[in-house]
Amino acid sequence: MKSKSMTTVANILLMVGGLNWGLVGLFEINLVANILGEMSTLTRVVYTLVGLSGLYSLAHMCNMCKPCK
Repeated sequence: MKSKSMTTVANILLMVGGLNWGLVGLFEINLVANILGEMSTLTRVVYTLVGLSGLYSLAHMCNMCKPCK
């Protein structure tokens, strides 16, 4: 159960990060910074959590690809 919850949270954070980068690329709008403040502590926390979610998802994906013994 814990892994499923962490995966869900990681997926939500990755969606937030993906949408934010899409807005930055298309319209030069950084939604996270606009809402939370330009490089405020909370903005940095969100960016860090998005990055950690990416690492978690990558590790989770790599574990799924390992052959079963």
